[in-house]
Amino acid sequence: MSDAQATTMAPTASAVLTHIVKSIVDSPDAVKVEAIEDDGKIILEVRVADGDLGRVIGRRGRTAQSIRAVVRAAATRDNAEVDVDFLDD
Repeated sequence: MSDAQATTMAPTASAVLTHIVKSIVDSPDAVKVEAIEDDGKIILEVRVADGDLGRVIGRRGRTAQSIRAVVRAAATRDNAEVDVDFLDD
């Protein structure tokens, strides 16, 4: 699914996720968020440029855990259950 579909399935969560990830990475134009629906749960897949994945995940995955927590909180406004996967292109 495209960025447009991600914003229609969970608009608040998608916008928060996109904003946070673009603020962290060196190449914000390369950030792509796609939504996949799986058993009533929305999975937001984040793709970043080469070399930016480490920045998004952070040491011992702490940054990724924090991003997931904030996005799940934002998803409550969308009345959706959301999970975030970080992928490297």
